[in-house]
Amino acid sequence: MTHARADAAAEAVLAGAATKNILRFSTAGSVDDGKSTLIGRLLYETKCVYTDHLAEATKNTTNASVAAAGETIDFSLLTDGLKAEREQGITIDVAYRYFETPKRKFIIADTPGHEQYTRNMATGASTANLSLILVDARKGLLAQSKRHAFISSLLGIKHTVVCVNKMDLVGYSEEVFDRIEQDFLDFAGRLEIPDLRFVPLSALKGDNVTARSAAMPWYDGPPLLSVLEDVHVEGDRNLIDFRFPVQLVARPTQDFRGFAGKVQSGVVRVGDPVLALPSRKTSTVARIVTYDGDLEQAFPPQAVTLVLEDEIDVSRGDLLVHPQNQPLVGRVFECMLVWLADAPFRPGNDYVLKSGTQQLNARAEELRYEVDVNTLRRLREREELGLNGIGRAVLSATRPLFYDPYRRNRATGGLILVDPLTNATVGAGMLIQRGPAESLPARPGAVAAGAGDASAERRLEQGAVSPAAKAAALGQDPRTVWLTGLPASGLTEVGDALDRLLMARGACGYVLDGRVVRATLSHGLSFNPADTFEHLRRVGAVAHMVNQAGLFAICCFVSPSRQVRSLARELVGAERFVEVYVASPREWCEARDSNQVYARARSGELSNVPGVNADYQRPEAPTLTVRPDQDGVEGCAQQIFSYLDAQGCLPGSPGRE
Repeated sequence: MTHARADAAAEAVLAGAATKNILRFSTAGSVDDGKSTLIGRLLYETKCVYTDHLAEATKNTTNASVAAAGETIDFSLLTDGLKAEREQGITIDVAYRYFETPKRKFIIADTPGHEQYTRNMATGASTANLSLILVDARKGLLAQSKRHAFISSLLGIKHTVVCVNKMDLVGYSEEVFDRIEQDFLDFAGRLEIPDLRFVPLSALKGDNVTARSAAMPWYDGPPLLSVLEDVHVEGDRNLIDFRFPVQLVARPTQDFRGFAGKVQSGVVRVGDPVLALPSRKTSTVARIVTYDGDLEQAFPPQAVTLVLEDEIDVSRGDLLVHPQNQPLVGRVFECMLVWLADAPFRPGNDYVLKSGTQQLNARAEELRYEVDVNTLRRLREREELGLNGIGRAVLSATRPLFYDPYRRNRATGGLILVDPLTNATVGAGMLIQRGPAESLPARPGAVAAGAGDASAERRLEQGAVSPAAKAAALGQDPRTVWLTGLPASGLTEVGDALDRLLMARGACGYVLDGRVVRATLSHGLSFNPADTFEHLRRVGAVAHMVNQAGLFAICCFVSPSRQVRSLARELVGAERFVEVYVASPREWCEARDSNQVYARARSGELSNVPGVNADYQRPEAPTLTVRPDQDGVEGCAQQIFSYLDAQGCLPGSPGRE
C-alpha cells in the first residue's frame, strides 16, 4: 500500500470514529454480583484492554471461582483499580472505563454495590444515558438492587437493562430468570423507567455478553453488547427548551463580544430572538461562532459562542433562552436530595447552591420526608437527612434561581450543595415543579415561617390584644374581600372604590394589590404556576393577619385557579372570606389593557397569562358577581358594600350597637 493510500485509510478510520455517537452507562447492583467481571469481559471481548493490564490480570488470577470455571483471566482485575478494592474484592470508588465497537463508543461508570457507597453510585450515574443493574441469579432481587433502580429512576435515566448474572451457577434455569424478572417488574411498577429490558448472562463464562449463548436457547433476545449498541438515546435530548448558560464573555478584540457556553437543551438558530436572564433584556442571534467556523444552528451538546445583534448586559451565570419559552424562576423551590456528607442535612443550615453556571447562597428550610429506598415508603417527621440518605427538601435562596423540573430537563434541573466553610460538595439534588397542593400550608392560619409551630399559630390567633378586642374597638366585623377576574378586568379599581366607601362609613380596610405585593412581599417570584401559588399563599396569610388586626382586607388578584382560591379561603377562614367574581368580558378587558398584557402574551413575549396562554377557572359559587363593564366601578363597589352592610359587618350596620 502506498503512503497516500495509507494516509487516506487512516483518515477514513479517524473520520468514522469521530462520527460515532457515545453511550454513557453506569453499572450497579449488590456486592459481588459481578459488575467488575462483566465490564472486564466487555473490555476483553472488544479488544479494548492494554496488553500489560491483561498480563497483570492473568498473572494475579487467584480467585477460586475463576479457576473452577476453567478461566485463566480474572476479568474483575481489569477494572478494580484501587488496592483496597482488590484486597476486599469489592468496588469502592467510581471507576470510569472506555471502549468502542464498530457501531458506537462507550463510557462506563463502574459504581459501588455496597450501601455504604450509595453516594458514589449516584455520582457515577448522574450523567448516564443507560443504567445497567446486575442481579445475582442465586440470590434474586436484593435490597441494594432496588436501591439502585430507584436512584436510576430518580436521576431520570430512561433506559435500564437488568442483567441476571451467574446463570451458570443455577443451571441456566429459565424459571429462575422468569422469577427474578417478575420480582423486578413488580418493584419497578412504582418507578418511572420508560425502557426496561432483561438479559440472562454469565459474565465469567461470557454467555450472552457479546454473543448469544447456546446454553440458554429459551432466551430469544439479543446479547448485552447488541442491546448497548442499538439502544436509541438520541431522542432523550430535550430539543424544545432552549437553555444556554453563559460560561464566559469572550472579548478577544474590541470589535468582538460573544457569549461562550454549551447548548444544554433546545436548538438555537441565527436570527432567533433570545432573552437574557435575570436582566430580561432581549436581542437577536447574529452569529453562532465555533473554532471550525460559523454555524447556522446549534444544538446540545455543542459548545459555541453566541454573538447578539445588541449590546445587552450579559455575564457569567446568566441564562439565554427563547422569550416564548422561559424556565421557572423562584427563590423557594423543592428538590429530591441525595446527601453525600457525614454531617447531616438539617433545616436552618446554610449552603452554596450551584446549578449550571449559577451560584447563589441557599438555606435548608424543610425536610418533607426521607425515602426508604428499599420499600419506597415516605418517612415523615424526620429532623435530618444523613449520609447516603434520599429525601424531599425545601430550599430558599438569596436571589432567584432559573431552572426547569429535572424530569423535563436534566441539564437545568440539577443542583449541588456545597459547604461554605469546607468547600466540599455535600448534596446533589433534582429540582421539582411544585404542585398546587404542595405550595400552600395544610392548616388555616399557618404561615411559611411558622407552619407546624403551635406557639406561632397561638400567637397569630391571640397576640397581646385579641383580634375580637381590636374589631370591637373599631366597631366592625372584618372580612377578606377576594376580588378575582381576568387581567385588566377592573379588580384594583373596584377594590379602591370599596375602600373609599368603607372609610366614608368609618370602617378601616387595607387594599392588597398585585403590583404592589409583587414588588415587595413576592419580589423575585415569577408568574409560572408554582411561584404564582407561593405568591397567593403569601397574600392569603397577610389577609388573615390584616383581619386579625381588626381591618378589612381587600385582595385584588387575578388568582386564576379554583384551588388556590379555596386554599386562600382556608387560610383566612371560611366565615370571613367573601369571594367576588369580577366578570368583565375578555374583549372589554383587552380594550382597556394599558399594559398590553394580552397583546404581549399573544406575541409570545409573556407566558402564563390567564385568558390567553394559561387557564382561568371562573368561580363556581362566588359570594357575589359584579360587572364593571355594565355597572361601572363605583356601582360594583356599592354592591359589595351593601352586602357587607347587610351582613352586619360595618359600623352602624343593622344589628350592630
